Amino acid sequence: MTGPLRAGVVGWPVAHSRSPLIHGHWLARHGIDGRYDRIPVAPDAIGTFLAGLKASGLRGANVTIPHKEAAFLAAEVADPVASFLRAANTLWLEDGRLHAANTDVHGFLANLDDRAPGWDAAGGAALVLGAGGAARAIVYGLARRGFAPIRLVNRTRDRAEAIAGLFPGKVTVHGWDEVSQLVGEARLVVNTTSLGMKGEPPLDIDFSGARADLLVTDAVYVPLDTPLILAARAQGLATVDGLGMLLHQAVPGFERWFGVRPEVTPELREMILADLGAAP
Repeated sequence: MTGPLRAGVVGWPVAHSRSPLIHGHWLARHGIDGRYDRIPVAPDAIGTFLAGLKASGLRGANVTIPHKEAAFLAAEVADPVASFLRAANTLWLEDGRLHAANTDVHGFLANLDDRAPGWDAAGGAALVLGAGGAARAIVYGLARRGFAPIRLVNRTRDRAEAIAGLFPGKVTVHGWDEVSQLVGEARLVVNTTSLGMKGEPPLDIDFSGARADLLVTDAVYVPLDTPLILAARAQGLATVDGLGMLLHQAVPGFERWFGVRPEVTPELREMILADLGAAP
C-alpha cells in the first residue's frame, strides 16, 4: 500500500517558510493525497541529503538559502535557467535521474505579468538594487524581456560586477550615490536587498524625479507594503509587492511532484496574507 506523495522545502533555517501553506492549499484544492514539509538541513549536511534524495521517498523538493548552488551541482539534468545561473530552487526525480530547475525567474516575471499586465511592453531602462541570488535571477528575467540598459547597484561592487559579467553589454554597475539620477531614467525599479524587510533598516529612495510611467516592485513581502512601495505610491507611481513572486515560483514544482499545474488565485494570496498578519 503506497502512502501519500511527498515533497518539501529544504533550507537552513526553514521554519519561516510559507511554502507548506501554499502547497498544502493546492493539495487540498485538487484532492491529492500528498504532503509537503519543511526539511531543515544544515550546510554541512546538504551533500549527504542530496545524495540520498533518490532513496528518501520524496518526489522532489524546493531548495532555499543557502543550498541553491549545492542543489544545482547535485543535479544530473538542469534546465537552461538553472544552468545559466548555476543555482536551482526546484528538484524532482524523473526516469531515475535528479532534475533541477530555477523557478525564481518565472516567479518574478509571472508576478509582474499578473499584477501589472503590459509592464514590459515598452522595455527601457531598469534599476535593480542588490546583487545576491535574487538579483541574478531578476536580471536574467529582465534581459529576456528586453529591458536595457539594466543598472545594477550594490554596496559591494565586485558582487555586482560578477553579475554584470554574465550579461555583457546589457548590465552596468553603479554606486548608491547614483540612485537618485538612475531612478529618474528608469521605467522599472526592483529592490532585491533585505532593506525594508521587517527588522531591517528602510530603503530610503526619493521618487520625486521619477517618470510618470515608472513601475516599482520589491522582492520583500514582510511587510507587504515596504517603505519603498509606500514611497512610490506617495508619488502616484504604480507598484507591485513581492508576495506574488513567492506564489508563482511554487507553481512549476507542484506540477512536477503532484501532476497538476495549480493556479495562483486571490484565495491563495489572501490565505498567505492572513498568515503574515496583513490585510488582503
